[in-house]
Amino acid sequence: MTEPETRAPRADAARNRDQLLAVATRVFVAADGEPSMRAIAREAGVGIATLYRHFPTRESLVDAVYRDQVGRLTTGARELLGHLAPAAAMRRWMDLFGDWIATKNGMLDTLLAMIESGEIAHADTRGELLAAITTILDAGHAAGDLRSDVSAEDIAASLIGIFTVAPRPGQEAKAGRLLDLLMDGLRPAARSA
Repeated sequence: MTEPETRAPRADAARNRDQLLAVATRVFVAADGEPSMRAIAREAGVGIATLYRHFPTRESLVDAVYRDQVGRLTTGARELLGHLAPAAAMRRWMDLFGDWIATKNGMLDTLLAMIESGEIAHADTRGELLAAITTILDAGHAAGDLRSDVSAEDIAASLIGIFTVAPRPGQEAKAGRLLDLLMDGLRPAARSA
């Protein structure tokens, strides 16, 4: 018996899926509660059947958005280091982290239920995020851009604190000031002559 062929999705289907992910992410960020699947489809300019064809359940959509955002954070660390100094890369990565936290606004109940049921492994996500922070920290230590006595866990805890007291959307300016203060604390002290 031969294995069934697994084909890559057609280019237009892949574009539609990517568009739905982008729209769902924007809707989740802006939502006060969990938006309906119909509201997401309407915002994307597609019928509800198209949304369900790509994401048969709310959980499958939340999972896809969550994994997409985690992927952006983990690959973002390396990409930022490719064109920015480590301290600048860290500050920009902090903004990406804030975007990720904001995405949870409109999917928090579903996300928590999925974590509780084991559908999403929170420990794996935490490990991936800490590894991304460590990538930037290590580059910063080597360049003398960032303090060597700060851990990825320290930065993660600080970021969670900042985005708890200055959630996005709505408090971007306050969050930005707090992130800048955190960055000031991450830079090595100037050496005296």
